[in-house]
Amino acid sequence: MPQLVCMNAMLQCSFGMAPSTLTVLPLSRVFATNQPAASIQENKPMVNILPFGMCTTLSNPQVAAATSAAQGVLTPMPCIPMTTAPWTPGSAIVTVGGQPALTNTCTLNCQWGGAITITNAGQFKVNSK
Repeated sequence: MPQLVCMNAMLQCSFGMAPSTLTVLPLSRVFATNQPAASIQENKPMVNILPFGMCTTLSNPQVAAATSAAQGVLTPMPCIPMTTAPWTPGSAIVTVGGQPALTNTCTLNCQWGGAITITNAGQFKVNSK
């Protein structure tokens, strides 16, 4: 069963060397487990999608240049996500701010060829007294 994704969800890129977290601006005022809920539009590099440590794909011009300078030895370079399209597919029944909600089964493509997936939806249990 898909879970709604919210602020601080854990992400992983297939070409990244470290996990990242999703940043959701509380513009829609929709919350899940006391965190802002995400829509498929939470795809902006360096706003919603933070770096994944070092990038390892030769599709990334920085990695290609560094690898060439190292005489063909793969040389990872800092990750700068290049995401331009929304997450897919999005929820067919739940909306957040008028857009399909982001679920933990969605993926996001990076221009450099990486596939970004959600490893934890960010719905952390909140203890209240």
